[in-house]
Amino acid sequence: MSRLDDETLANLERQYASGLTSSELIDVCAAHGIQLSEASLRKYVQLGLLPRSVRVGRKGKHKGSLGLYPARAIRQLVRIKEMMAKSYTIEEIRRDFLFVRSDIEQLEQTLGCIFKTLAKALEQRRQDASNGLVSREVNQAKKQSRELVTQLSSIESRLTSRSVASRSGAVPMSVASIEAGFARASAS
Repeated sequence: MSRLDDETLANLERQYASGLTSSELIDVCAAHGIQLSEASLRKYVQLGLLPRSVRVGRKGKHKGSLGLYPARAIRQLVRIKEMMAKSYTIEEIRRDFLFVRSDIEQLEQTLGCIFKTLAKALEQRRQDASNGLVSREVNQAKKQSRELVTQLSSIESRLTSRSVASRSGAVPMSVASIEAGFARASAS
């Protein structure tokens, strides 16, 4: 399996910011050496490993609607495939690794939409004297949201690494247990 770096993933997410159809998602994966069938895609969605598609109407008479997956599904698929390549079962992936990752990514996306809306509102009201204060508050909230997402990602990452260590038989050591070991060694 080809490994997509963060820059490539970010570019794909920007390219498909409005979403991807199932066939586009499968084509993107194939173009990067990731095998994915329509059946596997549906199964991952059913199991909650990937977000559900959202029905979006198409302009024009009798065009119907289209199911679009969020661009972040590409990143999630890469993670799933990497874990499966390391012999993790679907159940282990569901239980130990993706338990909050998609929620964190959804939070990040939602916050991004909120800040874009606030920026538009500020731009439309730029003559208002109170905009300077509101603009500073928005910038502070944006900074806090980035810190929150970073902190949640860090917590999830630490919990994930503990799952990896326990699966491999290694017992993750805390700083306190390492320091206690040093204290016992120096006391003897």
